[in-house]
Amino acid sequence: MKLDVVKLDGKKAGSIELDDAIFGLEPRADVLYRVVRWQQANRRAGTHDTQNRGEVSRSHSKSIKQKGTGGARHGARNAPIFRGGGVAHGPHPRSHAHSLNKKFRALGLKMALSAKAKSESLVILDTAALTAPKTKELKANFATLGLENALIIGGAVVDANFKLAARNIMNIDVLATAGLNVESILKRKTLVLTKDALEAVNARFAVATAEEAPAKKAPAKKAAKKEEGEA
Repeated sequence: MKLDVVKLDGKKAGSIELDDAIFGLEPRADVLYRVVRWQQANRRAGTHDTQNRGEVSRSHSKSIKQKGTGGARHGARNAPIFRGGGVAHGPHPRSHAHSLNKKFRALGLKMALSAKAKSESLVILDTAALTAPKTKELKANFATLGLENALIIGGAVVDANFKLAARNIMNIDVLATAGLNVESILKRKTLVLTKDALEAVNARFAVATAEEAPAKKAPAKKAAKKEEGEA
C-alpha cells in the first residue's frame, strides 16, 4: 500500500510505502472490542464503596422486644431492610483490571491501524511542527488538509508549539508515539501519522517479531539435542 506524504500547508512531499503486515489486515470487531475493554477496565479507579451493616452508625442492639408488639420480629436497626441500615452486597473498592495477552494487544493495534487505512482515513504528515504556537494558523492548515476530527501522532516527542496550538482546537488529539493506542485511534475519524511516527510504529512491530522468532526455533533445537542423545 502506498500513500502520499503531505505537508501542513497541503502540498505533497513525496510518497511512502506502508507495511501490509501492519496496515493491510482485515479488521475484526471482536478483537478491537476486547482491547478497548481492557484499556477502559485498567483505567477505572474502582473507588466505589458502600457501608455494610457493621459500618453504619446505628445501634447494634435489638430494636424491639421479641414478643407482644403484634409486628414482625426484628433485631438491630442496622439491617439492610431498615432505612439508614447497611447495604447488602454493595460495591467495595477493587481493581477492575484484567490481563490480556501481549500478542493479542499488538494484533488489536495493527487492526486499528488497518481499519483507518482501509477506510482511507489515514494521513501521513511530513512533520508536525510550528515556528510559533498560533492556533489560528494551525486551524487553517487543518482546514486545508480536511482534518475536523483527528488523532495526530507527532513522533517520539511532540513539538511544543504544535501541541500548544492544537490543544485549543475541538476534536483534535495530539499524542507522542508511545501513547498510540487502540481506543484513541477509534475515537477519532482520521488518524494522522508523521513520518517519524510511522518509522517508530514499524520499528515497534519489527522488534516484537524479532522477539517471537527465537521462541519458535527453540523446540526444533530441543528435538535435535534429544536425537543426538539417543544416538
